[in-house]
Amino acid sequence: MRIFVGPVLVSLLALGAVYYWGGVGAFLLAALLSILEVTLSFDNAVVNAKVLGQMSERWQRRFLTWGIFIAVFGTRLILPAIIVGLAAWISPVAAARLAFENPDAYAALLAGASHAINAFGGIFLLMVALKYFFDVGKRVHWIAWIERHLVRWGRVEAIELAIALAVLLGLSYFADSQAQVLAAGSIGLLTFVVMQGITSTLDIKAGSVVGGGAVLFIYLNILDSAFSLDGVVGAFALTSAIPIIFVGLGIGTYFVRACTVYLVRKKTLDTLRYLEHGAHWAILGLGLSMLVGIVVHVPEAITGLIGLVFVSLAYVSSQRAIR
Repeated sequence: MRIFVGPVLVSLLALGAVYYWGGVGAFLLAALLSILEVTLSFDNAVVNAKVLGQMSERWQRRFLTWGIFIAVFGTRLILPAIIVGLAAWISPVAAARLAFENPDAYAALLAGASHAINAFGGIFLLMVALKYFFDVGKRVHWIAWIERHLVRWGRVEAIELAIALAVLLGLSYFADSQAQVLAAGSIGLLTFVVMQGITSTLDIKAGSVVGGGAVLFIYLNILDSAFSLDGVVGAFALTSAIPIIFVGLGIGTYFVRACTVYLVRKKTLDTLRYLEHGAHWAILGLGLSMLVGIVVHVPEAITGLIGLVFVSLAYVSSQRAIR
């Protein structure tokens, strides 16, 4: 459990600073955001653990150190500013300044770019899930009556690409900002294909290839971005105070990454055989909810409960399988 000592200490210091800066209200909001981030991202930790298990211990440490700075500053501060800048036709620097100088205006611009965020994240997560379920080498099935059929369909060449493109084209037809949705979704699809192509070419297996750890490190951070961008939009719905959002999401991110390393070192995925399945069903549900959110509003409660429900059910099924 030593892996959680760092997150606990950092959390206490950060929450103490928020309390000193903004009082009890700021403290409670930051604590709520951190709890929500951990709860909603546990499926991300499970999927990350599968990838992290292929990396050397050095890269695992970097995932927990360097990766935290990338996740907190990059995914939750810089990347949203870039998206807002592109959507509002202003420079990312101007968008970042707006976030600190006029948070309410920035939040409005971020909400306006939510369709692009949903398209990018939704298509990327959809590809992650489909790649897993269409894998013809997959032998263990959780919801067997569905997963066995998906494996058979996986024999069709590039079927996941065809499905993702069909979904993107169909949703863009009904979307208000068709060009924005198509462009963002295409970038998400292209990002997944490029990363999969690089990892397949290198045939990465536990550090057997020089640079393999770096490629997987980049892939994990892209996956984290796809998971977390909608959470950033949701955070601005609760508060527009950047310090509170930064601390709340940062604490949650640190704990999720610590959970990922813990799962790897305890070999939890080897013991709980269906946990990975539940995480990918959660990814599929989250990706689809983000995509549907382009056309109609999806209640935050549904989006938030998807991961928790699937991972919990998979955990129960895994325990039954052990007994």
